[in-house]
Amino acid sequence: MTKAYERWIRSWEDRLCNRATNRVVRHFEWGLDWTRHWPSAQRHPKNGETPEDYLFKLNQAALLDSDEFFGYERPRDFRLEDGMLRFHSPVASPYPENNVVHAKWFPAQDRKRAVVVLPHWNCPADAHYGLCRGLQRLGISNLRLSLPYHDYRMPPELQRADYAMSANVCRTIDATRQAVIDARCCFDWLEEQGFERLGIVGTSLGSSYACLASAHDPRIAVNVFNHCSTYVADVVWTGLSTQHVRKSLEEHLDLDRLREAWRAISPISYLEKFAAREHKSLFIYAAYDSTFLPHLSKDIVTRVSELGVDHKVVVLPCGHYTLGETPFKFIDGYHICKFLTKNL
Repeated sequence: MTKAYERWIRSWEDRLCNRATNRVVRHFEWGLDWTRHWPSAQRHPKNGETPEDYLFKLNQAALLDSDEFFGYERPRDFRLEDGMLRFHSPVASPYPENNVVHAKWFPAQDRKRAVVVLPHWNCPADAHYGLCRGLQRLGISNLRLSLPYHDYRMPPELQRADYAMSANVCRTIDATRQAVIDARCCFDWLEEQGFERLGIVGTSLGSSYACLASAHDPRIAVNVFNHCSTYVADVVWTGLSTQHVRKSLEEHLDLDRLREAWRAISPISYLEKFAAREHKSLFIYAAYDSTFLPHLSKDIVTRVSELGVDHKVVVLPCGHYTLGETPFKFIDGYHICKFLTKNL
């Protein structure tokens, strides 16, 4: 593409990003109180370490037994009402709204194939419905999960899903753990309904969650990662849409230390586990992405290639925000639907 085209896309990206005027620079917090329900914290209580050293210890423990860290007790209160699946999250937070999981159900005639759709950060309640309806028409049933602290699950004091990704280090980890476990619970319900071929579609933040879920759930046979990266910290540090989060973090941490603090929720930590079983994956990224910088996406693609993962890569000539605009959203949807109908 020409330089003029790139400038046009980047200018469009900036305008779309700056539409949001309600970003808040929140205070930095280690948030160690959020660790009290983690299995690693129950086995390793704090014993005089600094918050950073203690969190490093918890990360190491989580990585050594990530099946336990992302493990859970299957919900017993699944209920489908008016096309919405609801159940209580196995991960309890201080916010009652966030503890009830909502997943919009798009049933298709084929009762063997189904996917769970994980949307992007700060998406509205009906985001990705177009994709969900498209998959439904193609014979693939799907659940569109509301992420922790989003739409129906947002505490009343928030205007954005700030508690899902913020300068509260441990709350961000806890929200990620909850999102992964909630997604796995959706597969429990699909399994109970008789579905046999299961897949997952994640976009942006949802893509990171999807990668972690797939690495820990052998039922997931097909993956679509719509935007992808290795480290959560790198996305927050370099991304256009998270500069208000970085502004608070960088007063206390540099990038290397933030990587270590969030290692237990970074896809790179589980790529060998992800590659250890048979499945098919589609990695989609944008050539001019200002949030998931392209070199981060290329890095994860290189690593899964080296590990022998059966995968396909699509690079779209747009940016992060423009991927959700015409015509790119239709091109993106085409690639997602084609991959799932072929492989699921």
